[in-house]
Amino acid sequence: MVAKIVAERNSFWHLIAGVLMAALGIYVWFHPDETLVALALYLGVVFIAVGVGYFIASFSYESGWYMFVGLLDIFVGVIFVGNLGVTALTLPIIFAVWCLAVGVIQLVSSFQYRKMGAPWTWLITSGILGIIFAFLILAYPSLGTIAITALMGTYIILYGVFEITEYLYSRKVIIQA
Repeated sequence: MVAKIVAERNSFWHLIAGVLMAALGIYVWFHPDETLVALALYLGVVFIAVGVGYFIASFSYESGWYMFVGLLDIFVGVIFVGNLGVTALTLPIIFAVWCLAVGVIQLVSSFQYRKMGAPWTWLITSGILGIIFAFLILAYPSLGTIAITALMGTYIILYGVFEITEYLYSRKVIIQA
């Protein structure tokens, strides 16, 4: 009986998390500027944390490269956190450069796949679309803002739906028990 009560309480938190996440996802869709500032803060903190990890690991591995990467990450993180507005404005450009790099890598890889006789048409198509998308974002940075926030919002909403589904499933299991 105690296990059933604990399971009911725990499943209720899935419902709360799901509703909150779905609401957050919708907020992200309709507030792209605030979302980019929050993402800039998050990225800055992550860069700092990863940089500290690399810096500490550099002593264990006696690696100057780890120390360099760690200090570079900390530096970039501090710049991101210290200039949230600028970072938020440049995120679409950073995203475009990333899409361009991935698109070029996919394009080059598709030719290698073709030489090996492996399926390559999806890869070349993806690479070309990535390159086109990157140039569109570079020409129209607001497109990058919309893409980033639409993807983030959609993921957060899907996470919320998953949590609500988990709640409904766990309620079904608890009732049958």
